[in-house]
Amino acid sequence: MRAQFPCSARTILSVVIVLAISALCDSPAFSADLQTDSSGEAPFVAENDRAMTRMMEDMAVKPTGDVDRDFVAMMVPHHQGAIDMAQAELRYGHNEQLRRIAQEIVVEQQQEIAAMRLALGQSLPPSAPAPDQQKPVSVPAAHSDPTSHRGMQMNMPTHTQEEK
Repeated sequence: MRAQFPCSARTILSVVIVLAISALCDSPAFSADLQTDSSGEAPFVAENDRAMTRMMEDMAVKPTGDVDRDFVAMMVPHHQGAIDMAQAELRYGHNEQLRRIAQEIVVEQQQEIAAMRLALGQSLPPSAPAPDQQKPVSVPAAHSDPTSHRGMQMNMPTHTQEEK
């Protein structure tokens, strides 16, 4: 069960965590460790670093005089950063409990982004599969037979003409 914080306290806590992770990633010792990483963590760390950098850049919003719009303009990249980091965990992580949490983060943050945009009367972007669910370009598209269920065995009774 997660502790429930008021939105402002959650936001402040999230920003503090983001800044702490960002400071850690920028430290020379951390960068040196990445160069000698034999655990395979380097792609995960690089992806997280890109997500953090993009999030921090996109959160730098020039005030418009409309507090609500400014809030959403800053929170959407913040939530998208959480989505991007969770997707990195889904791509590279191995702990099933953390992967489930990452899946929840993706869903919850997408819902919050949608709710904030709708609250301002903004349209929602078209639905698209998550980046970790898209097939690489080199993989041919699967046959789109609606009765074909790759990976699923369907044991449905077949009736002959005599049985009917």
